[in-house]
Amino acid sequence: MRFDIAYDGTQFKGWARQPGLRTVQGVLEDALARVAGSAVRLTVAGRTDSGVHATGQVAHADLTPDQWERVTRRRRIDKPREHAGAEADRDPASVLAHRATGVLGPYSDVTVTRTSTAPDSFDARFSAAWRRYEYRIADQTAGYDPLQRLRTTRVRGRLDADTMDRAARGLIGLHDFAAYCKPRPGATTIRTLLEFDWRRDERGLLIANVRADAFCHSMVRALVGACVAVGEGRLAPGDLEVLRDELVRTSSFKVQEARGLTLTDVGYPAEEQLAARAEQTRNRRDRES
Repeated sequence: MRFDIAYDGTQFKGWARQPGLRTVQGVLEDALARVAGSAVRLTVAGRTDSGVHATGQVAHADLTPDQWERVTRRRRIDKPREHAGAEADRDPASVLAHRATGVLGPYSDVTVTRTSTAPDSFDARFSAAWRRYEYRIADQTAGYDPLQRLRTTRVRGRLDADTMDRAARGLIGLHDFAAYCKPRPGATTIRTLLEFDWRRDERGLLIANVRADAFCHSMVRALVGACVAVGEGRLAPGDLEVLRDELVRTSSFKVQEARGLTLTDVGYPAEEQLAARAEQTRNRRDRES
């Protein structure tokens, strides 16, 4: 089953379940287990770090026949409720999400936005073709909006959006992004950056659009931090490519905080290509590890 998920990451210690810590995976799996009657294990498209938000996260879970029977049985015996949608009354997948949302509560900081019965070949992590993130910055031009403080980073002064955009576009392509990644033993830092650009919205907020086949640890926040240094005039646009090609971490820019970062979308190929994509990704990860 496929789950589309949104969450405010402020009070979570990242996605992955950790003993004694509140995580998105832990909260969701516990809620789903209460509905399904036994443990549900989620595989996610991208493990977000502590404080990172999501509007378009994707995960999958393989439910057992007993779990499906429990959900279906409860659907049959429950009395109709005015607040239950027609789709939830018909579709067991929607029933599971509807009941899990009830367990989470009306003002939860995580929710399942959509469920669907996925094909057997679907793997939320390995079938994904790309992930897209957005990063929001309020500089002097935008001003401070207290209602947006949990998902927007503040920067003093006024940033040069055009220069930042030029610097970002120069990083696009297949490269080793070791200079923009927190190193992990045995993990590759070679990525294909498909899109990277900056714009100001109608309120003057700076919005980064970053899309890649995958991201290494802290890569987006490091890329954003490098662009901020350009926007402040501390680095030239071309410096970001020079730093990238040196393949080492640098103190020339600051990795930006998590609060401004949101996973907005995960892309998948057509159904007939899901299995091939998953196999290709697994083989590549095996070679790189």
